[in-house]
Amino acid sequence: MKRGVIFSIKKYSLHDGPGIRTTVFLKGCPLSCWWCHNPEGIRPEPELVYRRTRCIDCGTCISACPESALYLASEGGIRIDSQCCTSCGTCTESCPTKALEMMGEEISVRDLMKEIRKDIPFFDDSGGGVTFSGGEPLSQHEFLLEILHTCGNEGIHRTVDTTGFAPLQVVKKIAPLTDLFLYDLKMMDPEKHFKYTGVRNDLILSNLRALAAGGSEIFIRIPVIPGINDDLENITATAEFLRTLEGAFQVNLLPYHDYGKSKYSNLKSEYKLQETVPPEKEKMFQIHDMFCKHGLDVQIGG
Repeated sequence: MKRGVIFSIKKYSLHDGPGIRTTVFLKGCPLSCWWCHNPEGIRPEPELVYRRTRCIDCGTCISACPESALYLASEGGIRIDSQCCTSCGTCTESCPTKALEMMGEEISVRDLMKEIRKDIPFFDDSGGGVTFSGGEPLSQHEFLLEILHTCGNEGIHRTVDTTGFAPLQVVKKIAPLTDLFLYDLKMMDPEKHFKYTGVRNDLILSNLRALAAGGSEIFIRIPVIPGINDDLENITATAEFLRTLEGAFQVNLLPYHDYGKSKYSNLKSEYKLQETVPPEKEKMFQIHDMFCKHGLDVQIGG
C-alpha cells in the first residue's frame, strides 16, 4: 500500500469543488508562485515551522533537540540551525505552546481513507466528496492514483486541484480516476510565467488541451493578481486560448488575497508581493465581462 506526505486535512470545505468536501493537501510542488498561499506545501518533505508569536522563550526545545540545532536569539525567540536540523520533530513534542510544529507527515492510503470515510454522510447529503490539493498532488502521482482508485470503489466523488505541471502520461493515468479537475491557469506569456512561477507554461497548456479533448470535467481557475496577470493583453490571450479548447468547462476568476503572507516568515521565506492588494470589485467585474464576451462560462470565485 502506497504512502504519501500530506500537510493538512481540511474538513467541511466549501470552495474546493461541489458540495461539502474534505480537502487533503499533499506536499511538494514544482512551482514557486509569488502569491502562493500554501508555501508549506512547496517542499516535498516534512519541515519544521517556528511561530515566534507563540514562543515563551522557555528553552525546553533547546534541551530536547538531539542535534543541538536550536539556540536562543539575543533579541528573544529561538533560531534554527538548518545545517544541523534533521526535522526529527523531537523539539515539537516538548514545546508547551506549539510554537514549533512539523509541517507534513507521512500517511498510508489505509489511514487516509479512515479520515475520509468519517465525512461520507456530509458528502452524501450535499453532493460533495474529497479534493486532493497541495502543493501539487500530481507530484505524488503513485500515491494519488491509489487513493483515487480506492475512493472511486467506495463511490466517493473525487476532485484534483492541480497546476497541470506533470508529464502527460501521469495526467492520462489520473484522468480516468478523477471526477473533476480544478485546473490553475495563471498567465499565457511563457517568459512571464517562468518569472512568477519558476516554470514555463508549455506543459500546463498542452495538458489542459489533452484533458479537455478527453472529456474530463474541468473548472479552470484563474488567480487574478494585480500588476502581474490582470492586464488586457493577458486576459485577451487567455480568453482566446480557452475558446480553442474542446468540450464544456467552467472558468472561475479568483481574486488575489494575502491570507498566507504570515506563513512565509514562519518558514523563513520571502513573500514577494508585500505591496500587492486585492483587486477592486470593479476590476473583477471588468475581467468577468471580457471573458463573457468571448462566449465563456465564467464566474467570480469558486
